[in-house]
Amino acid sequence: MACSCAGKKILVVTQHFYPETFRVNDIVKGLIEDGASVDVLCGIPNYPSGEWAEGYGYFGHRYDDYHGASVFRSGEIRRKGNTSIRIFLNYISWPITASLKALRLKNNYDVVFCYNTSPILMVIPARVSAWRNKCPLVTYVLDIWPENLYTVLDVQSSLMRAFAKSFCDKQYAACNKLIALSDSLADNLFRRIKPLNSDASISVIPQHCEEIYERKSVSSDLRSQFGGQCIFLFAGSITPAQGLDTVIEAFSRAVTNSSVEMKLLILGDGMSRAELQKTVANKGLGESILFVGRVDPEVVPMYSDIATAMVAPFADNPELELTIPAKISSCMASSKPILAVMRGEGADAVRSARCGFVSNPSDVNALANNMIKIASMNKDDIASLGANGFDYYREHFSRAVCLDKIEKAVFD
Repeated sequence: MACSCAGKKILVVTQHFYPETFRVNDIVKGLIEDGASVDVLCGIPNYPSGEWAEGYGYFGHRYDDYHGASVFRSGEIRRKGNTSIRIFLNYISWPITASLKALRLKNNYDVVFCYNTSPILMVIPARVSAWRNKCPLVTYVLDIWPENLYTVLDVQSSLMRAFAKSFCDKQYAACNKLIALSDSLADNLFRRIKPLNSDASISVIPQHCEEIYERKSVSSDLRSQFGGQCIFLFAGSITPAQGLDTVIEAFSRAVTNSSVEMKLLILGDGMSRAELQKTVANKGLGESILFVGRVDPEVVPMYSDIATAMVAPFADNPELELTIPAKISSCMASSKPILAVMRGEGADAVRSARCGFVSNPSDVNALANNMIKIASMNKDDIASLGANGFDYYREHFSRAVCLDKIEKAVFD
């Protein structure tokens, strides 16, 4: 069957792009492999640390080539320090500069594809691009807004919340098609946009997982350092949305109530890292909870190899239950059991796959008990849970399956 994107021109609009490690990078590569001509309008890489990636800055270069895609970068105020005010400035600065650049990007595109992580303001330059090229706009909703905003900024004013919801609804409704991560999210979006745009359609496609997380990579140094211990691994951005404070408290209780030697490894960086490191130090857990920092995606499988189980937490926010976190698919791909700390769609996926244990976001005791349960299991039972997750990943979250669905949603 002929690929639906072969010979098509597509503009991908997203604030975050390579060398930042978002799955849109792999989507762009996949589109090019399948015959599409791809341009990317994005920002200057500084996520999640808030510092410019090497070679970039306010006055750095603004054009790259990424596996054959032309990458156009517009300016933004970096997230330096990851304070609320800096994140706010980052959120509002890029859409302004990107919209101006979008006015100059006229390449007779067949479609504009917005890969919409936070913030929803990314949709604005995507709308400008679609208007400039007189083509449809398809938006992949990865973070639901304004709900995700409240995990970062403490907005208490009911008036401000009402304004934010109205603004976000209008941005979603301005798209010709939306892609949601789950049926629940699609239902939520449908109720919000139908009164504003009765012609908009919504597809449901979960986030795929890059094939790199399937790989079995071995580090003799890591095996030597951590061999014989029960290792819980978290890999991802360290933000309030992850609820890692619950994970740390649960681990503290598990260590106290189990004779098994345990360690919690935290790979990644983000705005909550410094605060969590203070918490760990105050609890005297500096030898048991290790902050490894950000590593290249190619290195993550080496840590998965020495992990007993993967920890996939999510903050206690009912609105965030509508999505399946990307972490779920990458954990399944690693063939390791999952300790999911969440409700909703993500928790349901883990239960359906029979690949781990689930606890509610604020239930510290339940997570601690699940950690102890994993630590006491034999190797065969642990391997069986991991195999169940991998099978589920191949059927639902693999690159080939999800990319095919994305291409059909975007171009059909």
